Amino acid sequence: MAIGDSWGTQASERCLTFPCDRYEEELPHALYRGVTVESPPAVVFRWLCQMRVAPYSYDWIDNLGRRSPQTLIDGLDDLARGQEFMGIFELIDFEPDRHITIRTKPSSRATRIFGDVSASYLIVPLGPSRCRLLVKVRVQYPRGMVGRMMRVFLPWGDLIMMRRQLLQFKQLAEGLATRPRR
Repeated sequence: MAIGDSWGTQASERCLTFPCDRYEEELPHALYRGVTVESPPAVVFRWLCQMRVAPYSYDWIDNLGRRSPQTLIDGLDDLARGQEFMGIFELIDFEPDRHITIRTKPSSRATRIFGDVSASYLIVPLGPSRCRLLVKVRVQYPRGMVGRMMRVFLPWGDLIMMRRQLLQFKQLAEGLATRPRR
């Protein structure tokens, strides 16, 4: 697999069953991303819940210039299916401290441009204070010229944006995990 399709992951991780696989058999194209986080899975999950209000990538591109919150917001971990994530996705499944699975909103502008996209953010514990944050993105590209362009550009664009996102979550979770509790 090319780096644009599998950044930060091992072949064994790409063979795992991700929650999005249960729902999206008709989404044939897959992209994988991963990062090791020196923090407990519960802390990483809590940061993933923050995607309800911000994308945590390049804010000047995909958050209208507003900075993604750098502290945890109370209540964002109260999840329910159908909640909005990052403006263009909705929550389709979750398991506390384990995964968040999102999908582009049906009939949305994002779906018309990028196609039908789902993603599972899967937390794989490596011990009590260390884990892997893996993401599998499944895509059914739109038809026509837009779809042909997305097949070429989406993997690389997603790599740039999601790499930044995962490294932000790593930095934030590790900072929170190492701060002394008051």
